[in-house]
Amino acid sequence: MKPLKILPGLLLLAILLPSPSAREACAQQLSKGQLSGVVSDASGAVIARARVALINAQQALVQMALTDAEGRFRFDDVAAGTYVVLASRPDFSRKRLAAEVHAGGTTDVRIILEINQLSEEVTVTADTGIAEDRRRAAQQVNVITEDALRLRTTDVLAQAADEEVGVALQRTSPSMGEFFVRGLTGKNVAVYVDSVRYTTSTQRGGVSTFFNLNEPTGLRAIEVLRGPNSAQYGSDSLGGTVQLITRVPAYGSTKPETHGEINTSLTSANLSYSGNTLLTFGTERFGLLANVAARRINRLRPAGGIDSHSALTRFLGVRSDILDERLPDTAFTQYGGTVHLNYSPASDQQLVFHYQRAQQDGGKRYDQLLGGDGNLIADLRNLMLDFLYARYLKQGVGFFDNFTGTFSFNSQREERVNQGGQGNPFGAITHQYERTNVFGFSFHLDKRFSRRNTFLVGGDTYHERVNAPAFNFNPVTNVFIPSRPRVPDEARYLTAGLYAQDVYDVLPGVLRLSAALRYNVASYRSRAMESPLVGGQPLWPDDSLRVSDFSGRAGAVVTAARGFNITFNYSRGFRAPNITDLGTLGLTGDGFEVDYTSAANLGGTIGTSAGAGAVSTGIPVSRQRSEVSNNFDLGLHFRRGRLATDVTGFLIDINDSIVKQALVLPVTAAGSTLGGQPITIVPIASQPGNGLVLVPLSTSPVLVRANFSDARLYGLEYSLDARLSDSWIFAGNFTYIRAYDKATGLPPNIEGGTPPATAFLRLRYQPRGQSFWVEGYSTLAGRQRRLSSLDLSDRRTGAPRSRNQIRDFFRRGACMRGLVAPGPDGVCATNNETILIPTGETLAQVQNRLLPLGATIHGVLIVNDQTAVPLFTALPGYALFNLRGGYRFNENSEVSVDFENISDRSYRNVSWGIDGPGRSVTLRYQYRF
Repeated sequence: MKPLKILPGLLLLAILLPSPSAREACAQQLSKGQLSGVVSDASGAVIARARVALINAQQALVQMALTDAEGRFRFDDVAAGTYVVLASRPDFSRKRLAAEVHAGGTTDVRIILEINQLSEEVTVTADTGIAEDRRRAAQQVNVITEDALRLRTTDVLAQAADEEVGVALQRTSPSMGEFFVRGLTGKNVAVYVDSVRYTTSTQRGGVSTFFNLNEPTGLRAIEVLRGPNSAQYGSDSLGGTVQLITRVPAYGSTKPETHGEINTSLTSANLSYSGNTLLTFGTERFGLLANVAARRINRLRPAGGIDSHSALTRFLGVRSDILDERLPDTAFTQYGGTVHLNYSPASDQQLVFHYQRAQQDGGKRYDQLLGGDGNLIADLRNLMLDFLYARYLKQGVGFFDNFTGTFSFNSQREERVNQGGQGNPFGAITHQYERTNVFGFSFHLDKRFSRRNTFLVGGDTYHERVNAPAFNFNPVTNVFIPSRPRVPDEARYLTAGLYAQDVYDVLPGVLRLSAALRYNVASYRSRAMESPLVGGQPLWPDDSLRVSDFSGRAGAVVTAARGFNITFNYSRGFRAPNITDLGTLGLTGDGFEVDYTSAANLGGTIGTSAGAGAVSTGIPVSRQRSEVSNNFDLGLHFRRGRLATDVTGFLIDINDSIVKQALVLPVTAAGSTLGGQPITIVPIASQPGNGLVLVPLSTSPVLVRANFSDARLYGLEYSLDARLSDSWIFAGNFTYIRAYDKATGLPPNIEGGTPPATAFLRLRYQPRGQSFWVEGYSTLAGRQRRLSSLDLSDRRTGAPRSRNQIRDFFRRGACMRGLVAPGPDGVCATNNETILIPTGETLAQVQNRLLPLGATIHGVLIVNDQTAVPLFTALPGYALFNLRGGYRFNENSEVSVDFENISDRSYRNVSWGIDGPGRSVTLRYQYRF
């Protein structure tokens, strides 16, 4: 039976189940317990007036209390289950811990609040519906705290990845970025907000356009599940899952209460400033939270004022700071807000409503402008997000203990405006508006059979529709022409699944087993009838796809000795081809990309690589199939007294991996168009009749997606936290990942590339009883030599260039920016005697200095003007040294200062479209009330 037919039936069954009788109500009362505890500081002194919230695993606030003069609190009539206990007071960092309430019993906890506590041990997403200590979870989890978010996210949310083991920052432009999780990013990492799917089927392969539209000040934590978890979260989690956990309002303990906070910050590297105001109002059954935030990011100064991948360096061989040490086209503005409402109509029911709105203005793809290809226009206009969900929670639903149902709506909008030709002012300007609307429903029901066994069943379905009109504007004739959008207009996509999960403490405190199984379905449809007619023909054909598969996981946690755990986890991941895989035609982060139908109609075959040296494999371009992965984890975890350390080894096999390869077409295809772009065929000398494809919007060969390889990723993750004394804390982590194609041993052409080996170290001085702290910290990254052919052909990483491309930028982009003298009529000319003003060289002299004919550079023989050679064949290693600290004036006010990249060291990671910030100082102020 199809999941779409099963989901409504299960929901109807839950709704129609009879209300409990008096006897059943009595039984439910007997199934409840109590939770009490004491809140103290690190010295053992009790803390009065601390707010303690009881939150279930679905992020619904259950009860609220204030500690008394002895630091005690108590919650009565709590349904048996697992909970997060959140304790806070303005002069301490918030602390979360997991607690389990048993029927007819009382659970006692002790909560220790510290100042500027940065570590977190609670996860609510590793096993759906269960709040637990992360070391009891078989899957490895990072928990990024609210305080850590505040310290790391000077500009955008993606910066929260810094300092984490197994996780790295991906940053295509100042405004766009996401997380790498175990070396994978973009389409291979699923993103959720409060367990509601945020990722859409139009998610780009190696970058997330909308991840940073989530406001950091509206989050309580980020949980990163490392490794596939398709059993619970469906498609796209081959690398892992990022869970954004939003802040919730507080109930009033005895009377209505109002609280809030104000945050401000200033950063010198990009002269940025930001601020937010958050307010909460609560009564005994009602809580409301509102947050408004805005930030202005100005032009970035990289280390030394030099951009390593600038078009000036790439095509002219001159330093980027001949124009300015602050990078043009790197400024943007972001603003938005959040409303979150909790309401308890009865003691066994909860209603939750969440809405967030965000917008980015003025963003640009710097890597397509002066930061890479040298084009004149690469705008990211009107990036907008509307995201909401409504959730209903009910205790005691027939056979089950709890029911959770969630309806969601997710709307992500953008307009991309591009002009190619490496600065050609007369080139066509493409306008691609894109809006993806997603309606979703998810539910789960759980049952505790005993204190040792929790069973859960659930399902979800997400219906997506794309609105994507597009047109080209000719600046010479002022004519607008409908064009093929990046993905087909009015395309539809559906994902759905049913899953079951069981967590069983076989030997309490010794052996814990967990397992989950899911059936996945995905379908895609686009219609030619939705396309405008150009030349009497639609811009895309009818197309459809339906795939299904099983995914699952099984794990074990063994407590071999007090404080010492061994974890094992196996998971089978599933990723269905999405709209981006199947329908993309246009400019992407790696270059210009063609959909399989357009390529197949021109007789296309798959190239042996993604670079200019590719030849045809003879394999025809065809529709993609689903990717399936197998993941194995083995971890050792020790925590006792002042020491906590973890080491994990992992292996991920991705079968039928969808990668980007160069498109090869018959030379007879010359003069055809792709997405409104005229194509040029570069003949392949060893294969007469075949050639690689170039279009004006990109300097690299046109790419096509295909199930072309089986890839393997393996690595090691290590972390250490040690309290050296009452005042000194040392912590660090190390991540090593290696990826290769199982057939060739070469790095696979998976979008995003593989981050280098990276270590993070910190040493904190925080004297007990004092109001200040100081911390030195450092990030160390090794040299990354293993770049795939896709990385080498990517403007963001390899930065390839040919003599023809040097010519085009010299005559166009450089001239338009005043670096090359224009012709006698004041227009950029093709006169061979025209000079590059900073050096006095002619075009021929620049070409011969950078790429002389007959020379071999980076192993590439330059045989003609079309031979492309990467500027970089490796990413240099680097070491960043930083210092930060804070001072708390009183229980309401705190200031912190962060001095980053003190040595002003240049650095850049794989698939970054911009160098990292140079020497910078950030000042933050927080006021809580």
